[in-house]
Amino acid sequence: MIRTRMAPSPTGLLHVGTAHTALFNYLFTRHHGGVFVLRIEDTDIERSRKEFEDDILEHLTWLGIAWDEFYRQSDRLQLYKTYLEQLLSEGKAFYCAHTKEELEMEHKGQLDAKEPPRHICAHRNEGRPARQGGGEAGIIRLKNDLSGTISFLDVIRGDISVNAELLGDFSLARTVDTPLYNFTAVIDDHEMHISHVIRGEDHIPNTPKQLLIQQAFGWESPRYAHLPLLLGSDRSKLSKRHGATAVRDYKAMGYIPEALVNFLALLGWNPGDTRELFTMQELIKEFSLEKVQKAGAIFNEEKLRWINQQYIMKVISFDDLLIQIKSFVSESTISPDTLKRMLQVEQPRMAKLSDILDMMPLYAEDPIYNAQLLSWKGTQDIASIAEHLSSVRNILCDTPEQDFIDKGKLQNAIEPYAAEKGKGDVLWPLRAALSGKKTSPGPFEIMYVIGKEATLRRIDKALELIEKWKM
Repeated sequence: MIRTRMAPSPTGLLHVGTAHTALFNYLFTRHHGGVFVLRIEDTDIERSRKEFEDDILEHLTWLGIAWDEFYRQSDRLQLYKTYLEQLLSEGKAFYCAHTKEELEMEHKGQLDAKEPPRHICAHRNEGRPARQGGGEAGIIRLKNDLSGTISFLDVIRGDISVNAELLGDFSLARTVDTPLYNFTAVIDDHEMHISHVIRGEDHIPNTPKQLLIQQAFGWESPRYAHLPLLLGSDRSKLSKRHGATAVRDYKAMGYIPEALVNFLALLGWNPGDTRELFTMQELIKEFSLEKVQKAGAIFNEEKLRWINQQYIMKVISFDDLLIQIKSFVSESTISPDTLKRMLQVEQPRMAKLSDILDMMPLYAEDPIYNAQLLSWKGTQDIASIAEHLSSVRNILCDTPEQDFIDKGKLQNAIEPYAAEKGKGDVLWPLRAALSGKKTSPGPFEIMYVIGKEATLRRIDKALELIEKWKM
């Protein structure tokens, strides 16, 4: 059975790169009807935080990435200890008696000599648990006796080989109670029966070390697939200097989870045709590791914005959009009914859910503007503007309140007068009086949202402004 795992460390907020890796694991697993494991790698006690774990769980759920099994490494320390003690008792691992200072000097010397940094311990066969002169035991290392190359077949990148001797005697744990990443990852992948390890290409250097640990235990290795990294516009690894990197930031900016998933899926994976919009179920059906590219994928926020806009305009239902938009809007600012009408008007103009905040003052607040804005192309005289606004006001006074929730009825009421007097001369000052802006939705759309009372009030204020203009 296909079993994959996502293994984030709770040392920071859920990064879009981590979400990208989680998504590819999820799509591959669901495509094959397998089991997706979420494993929190929290053995770094100093840096791991509960709030970061909570953020990871919350935003994977927000993206629709559901796991089948859940583990925390901090709950499994005794298991790692047992396996470490096994390697130590079999002579496959040992305590390194060198001090930190000695190791740093060795490392510097290798760099100065332009040699690959590695440590082949002079005490690897002595079996002594403490440093010279007594004191604490050193770190635990794997006794690497392999010469020649160690190779593995990467599902995405093909054959990868490394000179095993260049790995040296690498570390497994600080103590039997504090195991390190490569060791715990191997133990957990074995215990959890992981069939495929799908992770970022920055983990390629870890793979040979993990293969050697597996060989020390006599275990079969999972298959490996190393995904392309997400890159900024300058083709360097995506980081905060390129902008937002946490999933929660994109949620706060007003991106729809389905749109973000759609965007992330297309970073490094190609369906083989020109389609750009996919539901999660469509992605699951189409996904394969064979269609994942090797080169890094550019995180183009303009493309994300475009995909999000398509979701707002075409993909998600209006009711779902309304539910999501409510998280950005307080009912004390605008009533639910007004918000619903506003969204119906503004939906085609929105790229992000948060755009509603910039649009709201148009409907929630009476505008402040200069009277000259009321003049169509700056050529209308004051008297004709006042005449047209007064005539429109009279028409609207006679229009029933319920007709204001029907844009067609509002248009039918005013269009005959506008056609007779000139549409621009009538509708421009009306729209300007309602919006106070050079560009805005049309007057019938604005009236539909704000209702009869606010419409008449804004026209009255425009007429008052004209009287002051005359003076």
